[in-house]
Amino acid sequence: MPQAPNFHHAIPPVLLHQLPQRAADIWPERTALTVDAKHLSYAALQQQIERCAAGLLHMGLEPGARVVLYLDKRVETVVASFAAPAAGGVLVPANPLLKPAQVGHILRDAAAQVLVTSATRLASLVAELADCPDLRHVLVCDDGTATGAALDAGLAQHAWADVLASSPVALPRVLDTDVAVIFYTSGSTGAPKGVVLSHRNLVAGATSVASYLHNCAEDSLLAVLPLSFDAGFSQLTTAFLVGARVVLLNYLLPRDVLHTMARERITCLTAVPPLYMQLTALDWPAGAAEHLRYWANTGGRMPRATLEQLRALAPKALPYLMYGLTEAFRSTYLPPDEVERRPDSIGRAIPNADVRVLREDGTECAVDEPGELVHRGALVAQGYWRRPEETARRFKPWPAALRVASGDWAAPELAVFSGDTVRRDAEGFLYFVGRRDEMIKTSGYRVSPTEVEEVLYASGLVAEALVYARPDDALGSAICAALLAGPAARGQTAEDDAALMAHCRQQLPAYMLPRVLQWVDRPLPRSPNGKLDRQRWMQEHGLL
Repeated sequence: MPQAPNFHHAIPPVLLHQLPQRAADIWPERTALTVDAKHLSYAALQQQIERCAAGLLHMGLEPGARVVLYLDKRVETVVASFAAPAAGGVLVPANPLLKPAQVGHILRDAAAQVLVTSATRLASLVAELADCPDLRHVLVCDDGTATGAALDAGLAQHAWADVLASSPVALPRVLDTDVAVIFYTSGSTGAPKGVVLSHRNLVAGATSVASYLHNCAEDSLLAVLPLSFDAGFSQLTTAFLVGARVVLLNYLLPRDVLHTMARERITCLTAVPPLYMQLTALDWPAGAAEHLRYWANTGGRMPRATLEQLRALAPKALPYLMYGLTEAFRSTYLPPDEVERRPDSIGRAIPNADVRVLREDGTECAVDEPGELVHRGALVAQGYWRRPEETARRFKPWPAALRVASGDWAAPELAVFSGDTVRRDAEGFLYFVGRRDEMIKTSGYRVSPTEVEEVLYASGLVAEALVYARPDDALGSAICAALLAGPAARGQTAEDDAALMAHCRQQLPAYMLPRVLQWVDRPLPRSPNGKLDRQRWMQEHGLL
């Protein structure tokens, strides 16, 4: 009699923690993680996840309780990320670049019950722990000397080895509609807020992205983005869905990324434009691009000059230009075979998503008419954690006129209204115009900073650019640009100004021309996720 197929082989995963569980059943000996040239198989990873989940339950973790994770990229980070939802809790990853006060805000805002961190990071949080009334347990993930900070705050402190030695326990029943993760935004426009994602959101996102990136078990994905960033966490979920390997990298310099690509024979790389700009300014070592099957862009529009440089440096790799927002994870992508024809496009909707360009009255925009990008489908988040008013502003009913009904029945559905202005061409491809809350009003016009930045990058004189506005009595707002010189610049001279402005005059109407060029001698500020941070620049210069 033929043997019945294993449950996890036959049925696709529906819960976040079923991704590594199913991979361990199908590919137990395949490498799941590589950290500092050390490898961990799927079977070994799953064993640690199960033991950590049991340990959390032995601590008394309550259903839906938040588990804040404040660590760099390491095996323990990945284990805890899947153990928390397996135990019925909610993962709250905190970017390891955040300062103690920012982590304290997340602990309090999420009402976290458990903190998972290292001894060194725990010591830095001493001043914050006493003001976290819901926190009960601290799990220390290394052999560093305990500081007593947790005990002084009345918290139970646990060693990682002890938790992994916990006796097995039955895991709670979890549904795909239950909350799995809360991602906190970088907070460039205020205190960070949590975006609530269900198991269904995350698994549907992994399935969609892996389908168009054609991820497979032979892939090696390089995780350079923070795992607290939705696109960074996606490197784990898409890889685990197909049995691929993830190489975790905490890099100090961009050159470290290139050397790791060569050493680990990386096939898949996803990063933000600022990192790609830094990589293209370097000499690539032999083998860095040899095995690269694709590179993908997220977190902002890729400057045309950087796109062309990457295609020259990695000619065999397929470029995927993507657009997304934490509230819907990923919305669009541009297929590689369209990059040559429309390199400025953010593409069309990813699989299992419906993306439209709408007017304020909920009707669809005409071809090339700017409107708001609105996304419906399985990837739309549950809302903002404990912020009902902000949730109601961003997550709104899908317009009745667009609903597909059967007879007189149509299901109510929430969509995410992105706040981003885009336009759609005659073939349905979308183009990013700008964020509504970043548009500069000058001389009676609305100007997208992103559009001006694109022209500045195209000059070849600029390595980094942030366009912003200063109040101006005559214009309303004056367009300004903070600039880090590129290789073609002569060194922040009047000649550079003249050459750059001459280039801009050829490409832009007069009302879009920068009135102030401010050269800087160090990289421009970045958010914890690695994006250039316009809001922080303006705050530092007293403009907000």
